[in-house]
Amino acid sequence: MTATETVPEVVGRQKSVGQPMRRKEDARLVTGRTNWTDNIVLPGMLHMAVLRSPMAHARITRVDVSGALAREGVVAAYSGADLGDKNTGALCVWPVTDDMVMPPHLALALDKVRYVGDAVAVVIAENRYLAADALEAIEVDYEPLPPVLDMNDALVEGSTPVHDDPGTNKCYTWKFGTGDYEAAKAKADRVFTRHYVNQRLIPMAMEPRAVVAAPTGADGEVTIWSSTQIPHILRVLLALSTGIPENRIRVVAPDVGGGFGSKLQFYREEILVVQISALLGRPVKWTESRSENAQVTHHGRDQLQEIELAVTNEGKILGLRVDLLANMGAYLHIITPGTPLLGAFMFNGIYKMEALDFTCTGVFTNTTPTDAYRGAGRPEATFAIERIMDDLAAELGVDPLELRERNWIKHEEFPYTSIAGLEYDSGNYEAATARAKEMLDYDGLRREQQQRRESKDPVQLGIGVSTFTEMCGLAPSKILASLKYVAGGWEHATVRVLPTGVVEVVTGTSPHGQGHVTAWSQIAADALGVDPDAVTVIYGDTASSPYGMDTYGSRSLVVGGMAVVAAAGRVVDKAKVIAAHMLEADPDDLEFKDGTFGVKGSPGSTKTIQEVAFEAFTAHNLPEGTEPTLQANSTVDPSTFSYPHGTHLCAVEVDTETGKTTIRKYVCVDDIGNVVNPMIVEGQVHGGLAQGIGQALYEEAVYDDDGNLVTGSLVDYLVPAASDLPHFDTDRTVTPSTTNPLGVKGIGEAGTIASTPAVVNAIVDAVRQFGVDDVRMACTPERVWRAIHAGDGSGDLAASGTIAYSEDAR
Repeated sequence: MTATETVPEVVGRQKSVGQPMRRKEDARLVTGRTNWTDNIVLPGMLHMAVLRSPMAHARITRVDVSGALAREGVVAAYSGADLGDKNTGALCVWPVTDDMVMPPHLALALDKVRYVGDAVAVVIAENRYLAADALEAIEVDYEPLPPVLDMNDALVEGSTPVHDDPGTNKCYTWKFGTGDYEAAKAKADRVFTRHYVNQRLIPMAMEPRAVVAAPTGADGEVTIWSSTQIPHILRVLLALSTGIPENRIRVVAPDVGGGFGSKLQFYREEILVVQISALLGRPVKWTESRSENAQVTHHGRDQLQEIELAVTNEGKILGLRVDLLANMGAYLHIITPGTPLLGAFMFNGIYKMEALDFTCTGVFTNTTPTDAYRGAGRPEATFAIERIMDDLAAELGVDPLELRERNWIKHEEFPYTSIAGLEYDSGNYEAATARAKEMLDYDGLRREQQQRRESKDPVQLGIGVSTFTEMCGLAPSKILASLKYVAGGWEHATVRVLPTGVVEVVTGTSPHGQGHVTAWSQIAADALGVDPDAVTVIYGDTASSPYGMDTYGSRSLVVGGMAVVAAAGRVVDKAKVIAAHMLEADPDDLEFKDGTFGVKGSPGSTKTIQEVAFEAFTAHNLPEGTEPTLQANSTVDPSTFSYPHGTHLCAVEVDTETGKTTIRKYVCVDDIGNVVNPMIVEGQVHGGLAQGIGQALYEEAVYDDDGNLVTGSLVDYLVPAASDLPHFDTDRTVTPSTTNPLGVKGIGEAGTIASTPAVVNAIVDAVRQFGVDDVRMACTPERVWRAIHAGDGSGDLAASGTIAYSEDAR
């Protein structure tokens, strides 16, 4: 489908698209009529518990499960060797370079454990408690090895390899560049360099992971229920890993309690329950504990960033150099190596420049594997460019908004091809920024800030800026192919009007809190001229929705929603032919308004779409060559991404005596094109802001020197509660996308991408007068206090072994 295809017109009835319709999903959620994976109970079901390594790095010399087998209620127990050829591996689908190191990632470790939490053995018992208790009876002998936790240390020649073959901790080096950076640097008045740390985060979805597998037929069929974002992709990967034919695998994603990327994954436990249920001929369930969730569900971020700007004395950017170290963890998950590269095209942000030079080195360490976390590479890129823009403004003595305006793409320049080669189709950074300044009272707060500085107030005021754009709608298959991503990015939908006139939408997207049921109902209702409550949305089951590429990367509306638009349009086209036959008219003489076909100039000659659907069902008198039933399919593969943008402004108060930061006011003006449901948009923005602010102020996964995760519970890993967050003042400007018929852009990750640098910039702005030019995240009171008293912003930059930065180790 292209942007030029026609969306059926809605006349005479209140349009659904654009209205703040309450979510159809919520009544079931708030009344407890949900079906989480852990709620599933099947006859004869067994339970699996996983024995995990207490060591970050060690050789396995012996595993003896006989003690567990002797326990009451235990049905089976397996080491990796016991499983034999059933001990198949999890797969990575993004080999970013031809020489990338891609070590095996077996369901159960055989020779070595490579992080605390690595799976060593499993127990299968009649209930989860018996299974968990029997783990203590398994005997494992380990030969300890030195753990490698710091990325710089990992790359030093002679460091202990996480994987013996090929004996290096470098996973890959990926380079990308346009223009001549060295030429830009040569003619610059100054070269400005900064080092930033994007700390490791734990996604911490409300629902821990769970999976159930059940043999369901005599020919080896299996049904899997998993708390996953990707049922269709999971089905393919299970087939590839286990050897079970894909057409004998059914994957169901029941109600899923959040994901944020952590359930965009193919996990070992999914392999294990499938293989073991087949071996035993009985259903098997595994549900992770919260501590397992923190320890082994993949982590996010964890980058060391060296950013260099070549600029004129007036602050015009000539070139940008980016050098990243990206922590892969111990193994490669589904898109681990590609996640940091999604940011490669966004480090330039909304700014014009002549050259971009990007290098990323992926590094293995003895830590939990990393992968996509809300925003996936783009928050890291936005953080870097927005932080250095504020630092450069301070260096030049220029207001940070003024510096941005000198460099950003003007609204009259769209469509604009960025230095990274992406064509931004629409935008108006000036309008979003002007509105945000007004909402914050930017000039008034700057005056107050100056007064506080002059009076030496112990509570200083800081104002942080983040003007961002992002590429979302992860989709164009040809672009993904050029990046060596194994899969495509299309999306599928089926729309059918049933004989009684109600509508079914079958979607390949897999919602887990985004509101697809409501939004897709609104889109289909407008296209077909029916009430949204007459629309049912079917999703998340590969038996009823066999085609799809699932939900991640802010792709659902701009890809999956467009498939719904296209399929609904084709339903109307088919219905017009049938209606014309029923009215004895030429299809070209018919118009479709408010769910009714009418002959132009003959007001009394009409047929509703419901009447046409019944005629298509009976098939008593259809036009020659027209097939019965009123339904249509569409598979949409966009030619490009969508590019939402916005301006986020944050005002903080920093108590210089304690280091405590309080957000006084947070304003964001996002431009996401046309809006399908403003209420859903607000929810997405608020959730994104909470996670971005969480990274800035509270959250960090920290390991000790032995590789133990010391923030492995919600006692130590601080997720902000509602009471920790300010009131959010939100607004929108609208520059419709020109690349899809609804003019929409993505919103699921915008709040997370923009908010983190806005908050950190505000903190640094508040204390820059004390010689501080950086406070490493999470900006806890202790770190802020130490930065103030160090007077150079270093604080405790080497406090965490996984993300300490050492320039000389590069």
